[in-house]
Amino acid sequence: MAGVRGGRLIAALAALFALVLAAPPGAAQDAARPAESRPVEHVYVALTTTAGVITLDLDKTHAPLTTANFLKYVDSRRMDGAVFYRAMHLGWSEEPAGLLQGGVRDPARLFPPVAHEPTSRTGILHKAGAISMARFAPGTATADFTILISDMPALDADPQAPGEDARAGFAAFGHVAAGMDVVRKIWNMPRSATAGAGAMKGDMLVDPIKIVSARRIAVPPPVEASSPEPAR
Repeated sequence: MAGVRGGRLIAALAALFALVLAAPPGAAQDAARPAESRPVEHVYVALTTTAGVITLDLDKTHAPLTTANFLKYVDSRRMDGAVFYRAMHLGWSEEPAGLLQGGVRDPARLFPPVAHEPTSRTGILHKAGAISMARFAPGTATADFTILISDMPALDADPQAPGEDARAGFAAFGHVAAGMDVVRKIWNMPRSATAGAGAMKGDMLVDPIKIVSARRIAVPPPVEASSPEPAR
């Protein structure tokens, strides 16, 4: 079972890597976007890691299913002990580009997968600082998630694309409200040249960074000058 799961992960990540390389920032995006203007119900979560605190602003209004799934892991404390283990670096330009990936690595602590919420429905785009679910096929996301270092429009849903992955895209559901300096610090940590397989080779952190605790907080910390605007 572990071998099958690992093979599916490598195949999914290879497809993701191909999508990302095919559409760097500035590529045309023809997917229809919703024009909702409802007030957003924010849920804030503080991830206390061994490298510092990252505060997430989750959009419960536009991505209710994905937000509820993430909060199940937070409220049950199953996110405690999760790790950031992967830092994808892309060579688009001299500016930093890529994503940081983390999640629950113990299969026994996983809940059933969450239904897929595409960006064409939620309007939450894959901009720098966005948080999004990692997955195999659409509808298989559990507890692995990514934080974007740069805009990655190839991860948004494109209903006109020929392939299922590109049509579905990935499910973004919020953004980093504070602590992008911590995200970038982890992303810049040493990576192994040999660890990982397939699309993950060269991305794995030598020393994964532990999420000591993940807790809801009532009010976010003061906005940092370098924090991204909401990705909508």
